[in-house]
Amino acid sequence: MPKYTPPVRDTRFVLDHVVGLQSHANLAGFANATPDVVDAVLDEGGKFVAEVLFPLNHSGDQEGCTRHADGTVTTPAGFKQAYDAFVESGWGTLSAPEEFGGQGMPHVVSTAFQEYMISSNMAFAMYPGLTHGAIAALLVKGSDEQKAKYVPNMVSGKWGGTMNLTEPQCGTDLGLIRTRAEPNADGSWSITGTKIFISSGEHDLTENIIHLVLAKTPGAPESSKGISLFVVPKVLVNDDGSLGVRNAVSCGSIEHKMGIHANSTCVMNYDGATGWLVGEEMKGLAAMFIMMNAARLGVGLQGLAVAEVAYQNAVQYAQDRRQGRSMTGAKEPGEKADTLFVHPDVRRMLMEAKALTEGLRALCLWGALQADLEHGAPTEEERQLHGDLLGILTPVIKGYGTDKGYDIATNAQQVYGGHGYIAEWGMEQYVRDARIAMIYEGTNGVQAMDLVGRKLAQNGGRAVQALFKVVADDVAAAKADPATADFAAALEKANGELQAATMWFLANGMKNPDNVGAGAHSYMHLMGIVAVGLMWLRMVSAAPRLKAAGEGDLAFLDAKLVTARYFAERIMPEAGALRRKIEAGAEAMMALPPEMFEAA
Repeated sequence: MPKYTPPVRDTRFVLDHVVGLQSHANLAGFANATPDVVDAVLDEGGKFVAEVLFPLNHSGDQEGCTRHADGTVTTPAGFKQAYDAFVESGWGTLSAPEEFGGQGMPHVVSTAFQEYMISSNMAFAMYPGLTHGAIAALLVKGSDEQKAKYVPNMVSGKWGGTMNLTEPQCGTDLGLIRTRAEPNADGSWSITGTKIFISSGEHDLTENIIHLVLAKTPGAPESSKGISLFVVPKVLVNDDGSLGVRNAVSCGSIEHKMGIHANSTCVMNYDGATGWLVGEEMKGLAAMFIMMNAARLGVGLQGLAVAEVAYQNAVQYAQDRRQGRSMTGAKEPGEKADTLFVHPDVRRMLMEAKALTEGLRALCLWGALQADLEHGAPTEEERQLHGDLLGILTPVIKGYGTDKGYDIATNAQQVYGGHGYIAEWGMEQYVRDARIAMIYEGTNGVQAMDLVGRKLAQNGGRAVQALFKVVADDVAAAKADPATADFAAALEKANGELQAATMWFLANGMKNPDNVGAGAHSYMHLMGIVAVGLMWLRMVSAAPRLKAAGEGDLAFLDAKLVTARYFAERIMPEAGALRRKIEAGAEAMMALPPEMFEAA
């Protein structure tokens, strides 16, 4: 059976030396994140997920959720008790506003805890995770009455929340939705339609579920511009806050899916359910993006988190399993065979996993910091900068992070050999669970197109230019130090490849828009390499300084330096190949007629 240890030491290192959490202590919200409080969140939160949630991961996957004849759903054995403990301990309130019962800590702190929760039990973590996305939309677009009515109980965890977007005939193209909203005389709306793939759509963890539902009102155009957003509670809420009658919304079925079996992914039927408009009519797209952007960052974190637990177990297996001898001679002659660690190809998979998980952890936490500073930085100029960086990195964190998370999970399975394919070892579950992260909340192809088709051109390219400048400034400072000059030079070269690819899009995208689509995925990965490289530059800059000061665990710091070198030598060079793929254009990709793809 697998094991999991929350990577608390590495998280602290990132928060201190990449994010610089304490340097923002003067800002609103950050004052609550004192060093002792953050230590308690990491230590106690890590202990909670390891002891309460992780033991339910395998059993929950095996059992799955059950739908009953009356349309109710029960989660696997132990989930309700674990959720009650989660709520009682207040883990879901970390970064929620204090005015609604939250602890008001920075998003970056709650992100650290969320990584541990996802690693321990991804399916469980999705229940409060979807609630947070719904809260984010209500806080920005909801009326004061809606916030007061729903948000406090959602923050506490007493009530859950969902996002109802997808329908059988439409996923990414939301202009095709058929769910309809008809106005009622009392100002409410009657919602009718079917939604699919709704994570946490129905369950027994909370007494109420607050659904946020996209629908079209009478006369709305048949496009995404005609979408409105509605709040539709599973159980109607009386004016005094008590629960009333059951609404006309039900779970028609639970999807039979590849992974995340312990999360109830539902087909939801709305049969004239009562709902209330959130924000303005036909302005639901803006509210949707609030939910989607929060969810996309969370899904990127899922890529990292599943990769981390899969990697940890692959390391343990490689230490225990003995097969063959080292190519340079037996390392343990007294044993019948050496451990898997002597084989370079096993080392390749484990080093790549270590370099990417540690780099992605830094990128996810740094991205969360941008979300905090977009609202909390002292000047408008700074808030704009952090918002720009967050906007352009969100599809990268989601797309590149989950692509690499899945790669790491499959490589970790590969380390196990045949045992990795057997359920009792746990690795095949991580592969199955990691796979969905590349698909939902916008497939990774959609993320790539969002990046190159929308984010690059926004505000005259202001965001990508800001990223180029951040990288260039860090590189310039690091090149002046012999301890970091080599890594800085490698990152400078990769950043140059990214800049050149960006200019190629500008020169060739207008001539043939398919050139942009054909290179989008490669561009997203190229930016991912540069963004993770920036994180490694900051880590590799901190390690020698700490060593010289006699601070920190020397072995841990030495490992950082070696892993950074591996990233520079074995991963960063991919930037050049990705640029060449982009510059190949779309001609060969789009040349064959569809019938030529069919079997003879």
